[in-house]
Amino acid sequence: MNSTTVRNLLVRGMLAGLGAGVLALVISYWLGEPNVDAAIGFEEAHAAHSHGDEAELVSRSLQSTAGLATGILVYGVAFGGIAALAYCCALGRVGRFGPRPTALLLSGCALLAVYVVPFLKYPANPPAVGNPDTIGERTTLYFLMIVLSVLLAIGATLLGKRLAPRIGTWYATVAAVLGFAVAVGVAFAVLPVVNDVPGNFPAALLWRFRLSALATQIVLWGGFGLIFGELAHRYLRPEPARDTVSRGVSAGQ
Repeated sequence: MNSTTVRNLLVRGMLAGLGAGVLALVISYWLGEPNVDAAIGFEEAHAAHSHGDEAELVSRSLQSTAGLATGILVYGVAFGGIAALAYCCALGRVGRFGPRPTALLLSGCALLAVYVVPFLKYPANPPAVGNPDTIGERTTLYFLMIVLSVLLAIGATLLGKRLAPRIGTWYATVAAVLGFAVAVGVAFAVLPVVNDVPGNFPAALLWRFRLSALATQIVLWGGFGLIFGELAHRYLRPEPARDTVSRGVSAGQ
């Protein structure tokens, strides 16, 4: 691809990330925020006797509206741009897929590597839950798991491409998936376990919060794959539409 094509796809990726971010924002607000409020209420009820009232630097209403929207939309635009650059490298190199299937495949792999795998090792917790003294360690371990997952996914892809000419696409794909699963399992076993959730925290509330977090990411990346796939298809393969217009003009003449 030339620089103009990459730039146009980058812009479309960021726009698709913004659109997907709007969809994810709706899911996060309606499914996630009630659970966050319940978790904060639990934390305040159990900490009031020891900490007393503390002034809020940012009001809860602002956090759950403008703060939530800013975080998700910026996240969507940023990762949409990164995914668009990855798309430029992947298109035509991961099989005989067109622009739309490649976008869906890429978004599915990104969801798996960037979120699902790290989520299985270090699942999301409500903001009010956890030991504040270990937040730095927990954040470092989570991002380390993301980096490992992405690198292992890239390695599995390269392994599959190298094995395909020798053993066929099917067996190469199976070998790559198994290799990725084994490597992730080793990473899970080596990295330390983190469990800062209080023993008396409602399990149902924790489960609902984690499901809402997962649903938000599924909508974000699924929406990105569909929107960006359509935008990329319209940009990369506009010939049918142009031919239809040309035939209509010729018929009119």
